[in-house]
Amino acid sequence: MLLIVTAVILLAGPALLALAGVFAADKDANVAARTRWSWRTVVVSTLLYTLAFNLTFFVQEVFLVVPKALTPGLAPTLFHNNHSWTGENPLASLFQGTGALATALVGLACLVALRAGRPRAGAWRLFVVWMAYCGLLMALPQVVIGALSTGSDVGMAMEYFGLSPQTKTVMAWIALVAIAVVSLALLRPVLELADEPADVATRCARTRFVLQTVALPMLLGTALVIPFRIPREALEVVLLPLIVGVPGALWMLAGAWRVRDVRANGVAMRAFVTPLLAAIVLLLVFQLVLRPGVAFY
Repeated sequence: MLLIVTAVILLAGPALLALAGVFAADKDANVAARTRWSWRTVVVSTLLYTLAFNLTFFVQEVFLVVPKALTPGLAPTLFHNNHSWTGENPLASLFQGTGALATALVGLACLVALRAGRPRAGAWRLFVVWMAYCGLLMALPQVVIGALSTGSDVGMAMEYFGLSPQTKTVMAWIALVAIAVVSLALLRPVLELADEPADVATRCARTRFVLQTVALPMLLGTALVIPFRIPREALEVVLLPLIVGVPGALWMLAGAWRVRDVRANGVAMRAFVTPLLAAIVLLLVFQLVLRPGVAFY
């Protein structure tokens, strides 16, 4: 049943929302708008997504390791997209949930900042959008996975609290709905990044803008994420980034037509060199410093 509900909310839900947009009354019929395609925006957004995803995953691993390092009997080792530990303590299972909690809090803080209009600069604002996206959409699917697998990180934390199968299922349903809510909540901050009002004046223009600013960069960024990750199972290296990235992008593409009265900020995203250099530096740190592991004991 949970798998069926997951498919309905993450796949059928966006499809029905997009279909509703096709048949909705065309209130934009008399709006003259020119739609533009900016490959610079695609590239900059791709680099920023790559940075946001890897930083968010690193935050998750740090907050999986630090509580264990402070717990008697546990000796953890930190990698950039993994961790391990030796020793035993009943609290170890509980602390398997602190990573998802940390990323959710980071994502929530970024979402609140966006709704408050901060920051205003185009590239910085897009980076905060991606941090909110990755933080929340990396944490929420783990609740669903935890309800299905007691061996997953959040699943072990659920077992520590002794949650019943019914409680886990309800939590998973709430997390699935939250994925849709978060994705739709990020639409206006994304559309406000447009250079010109005409770029988001019509339903088609708004969908096109989300495609070039969110959906395509997410797919390209997911491919760029792979070199940052240490060799592990294909499930961890490839499938997990897709689970984080795809559902939100589908909901945002499907719902872009609904957002009206968007104020384009008129700030072009020309910051290409800085995110590129930041991504290269982060890759070097991950592979040269963190890949061998940092022991916390």
